[in-house]
Amino acid sequence: MIERLSTSQEELHSAELQEDAEAAGCTRICDCHDRQIVKVTGTLRTVTLRPRAGVPALEAELFDGSAALDVVWLGRRSIVGIEPGRRMIASGRISMTHGRRVLFNPKYELRPLGQEH
Repeated sequence: MIERLSTSQEELHSAELQEDAEAAGCTRICDCHDRQIVKVTGTLRTVTLRPRAGVPALEAELFDGSAALDVVWLGRRSIVGIEPGRRMIASGRISMTHGRRVLFNPKYELRPLGQEH
């Protein structure tokens, strides 16, 4: 109890996200390596439209409490439900781009709003 009181909200949220990832049978993002096929889960922290090579690309940062990765949908300007704060499960092959983990055009499942586990 005292430990929970002295822990920051961000640390508590990170611990909760890591427990959620483990319960869903997902790989922790910090354990993902280049070219590995993974299934990860977390919360979308940011969603941005950023063209790549003249093609629209919807980019989102997925955070699971251990690390973050970029999820990129090429050729998309928006996807219903892809918004900051939304939890999702994504799977695909990790690639390293400029030192960051990236999942391009992943299979994904949005977690129902309000569902914690």
